[in-house]
Amino acid sequence: MEGLAIRASRPSILCSLPGLNGGSHRRPLSDGFLRLPTSSNAADKSKLVAKSASFHPISAVNVSAQASLTADFPALSETNVKEERIINGDKKRENIVWHESSICRCDRQQLLQQKGCVIWITGLSGSGKSTVACALSKALFERGKLTYTLDGDNVRHGLNRDLTFKAEDRTENIRRIGEVAKLFADVGVICIASLISPYRRDRDECRSLLPEGDFVEVFMDVPLSVCESRDPKGLYKLARAGKIKGFTGIDDPYEAPLNCEVVLKHTGDDDSCSPRQMAEHIISYLQHKGYLEG
Repeated sequence: MEGLAIRASRPSILCSLPGLNGGSHRRPLSDGFLRLPTSSNAADKSKLVAKSASFHPISAVNVSAQASLTADFPALSETNVKEERIINGDKKRENIVWHESSICRCDRQQLLQQKGCVIWITGLSGSGKSTVACALSKALFERGKLTYTLDGDNVRHGLNRDLTFKAEDRTENIRRIGEVAKLFADVGVICIASLISPYRRDRDECRSLLPEGDFVEVFMDVPLSVCESRDPKGLYKLARAGKIKGFTGIDDPYEAPLNCEVVLKHTGDDDSCSPRQMAEHIISYLQHKGYLEG
């Protein structure tokens, strides 16, 4: 006889459904369903409807430890799940296939009339990275170009709030931002990443994520003494007092770029070193490389 199939959320639990076969208990079948007989008799159907108000949530009865969820389904036990993750970790990565979109990067770039890229502004704290990033974003906006800025401090408020300033966490911080910046570039957006990113290897890893030429490294070449004299956040003072450990430039190294695309060197001239002038210098590079065209 055909029957209704009700999914039992916990296969090892006995169920009591009043109004059906005298309230007898039923154990789910091996496929995890309860089989409830139906009838073509209209009277039986109306009786079932009338009794529906007396249905109550499935309740658990005493069962032995052998009838536990993990006993019925050992593959779902916490231990086995962990083991499967370890054993199949590489296989899972091998089985992940990239799903191609019907809209490609060139289509989005044509729509925006610009080419996506990552402008990676690196330098010591106080070198002016964030200030130049804001000036650059505004100057490009005024030209009708779409940008987005990933500021180091801002990202640590959300995506990277779980990371510290230890070397390994700094590496992960850069890796995550690099992956996000890559997505923006793929959309066709000019992504401006502004963060200290002190280690050359980490910056090179981010460069390797993008097609040749789409990673524009901008070095804020400002002496430590100038940065420390500015100290807009008071961090150098705290680092000198020993209240901040592992501070870049004080007791943690900064590895300057060796072959960056743009160098913004501090000369002491207020006109040539203004944020707007520095931004225009970067824009000139983008224009020369064709990034401001569709």
